[in-house]
Amino acid sequence: MNKNVDRGRTTRQHLITTATEEFATRGYEATSIESVLKASGVSRGSLYHHFASKEALFAAVLEVLQVRIGTDVAAATRGTGDAVAALRAACRAWIRLAGDRVVQQIMLIDAPAVLGWQRCRELDEQHTLGGVRSLLGAAADNGRLDHEYVDVFAHIVLATMTEVAILVARSPDPATALPAAERAVDEFLNRLL
Repeated sequence: MNKNVDRGRTTRQHLITTATEEFATRGYEATSIESVLKASGVSRGSLYHHFASKEALFAAVLEVLQVRIGTDVAAATRGTGDAVAALRAACRAWIRLAGDRVVQQIMLIDAPAVLGWQRCRELDEQHTLGGVRSLLGAAADNGRLDHEYVDVFAHIVLATMTEVAILVARSPDPATALPAAERAVDEFLNRLL
């Protein structure tokens, strides 16, 4: 039984890895189940055993990507001196990730169209809002802002960083857009806090 469970997990992960590359390279609309099957070498039955639809496969890809982003952002905040420095490091890390073609295509371009605005918002709240709220709460504890603004400011920061990331991702040259975006984020946070 354990061999079957392990094999199933391995197959599921292989499908997610393959689909991530397909979605990142082709975009959601141009990626077919057939292209994922061909690239992965997995049978149609195995794919549908793990994922009921192309949208379900995309949602799984997005979930794994969000975990990776969370890990990368958390790593960027290690060793920061205080909550404001951690928030700045996290925001800058997220903006830099907008230059990653996988993040651009899957999270910033396709996810809102595939899953809808409401579901993307729920995912942002699930994966990101709590951390932003926590850092702003710590900043409030240190006198950097009034506690009454923590929740609203957390939503403002999340929305702003998402829009800046989309701006970088949709730029004709994201690498060129990135430094100006980082400076603007720093200025925004300086004024906010």
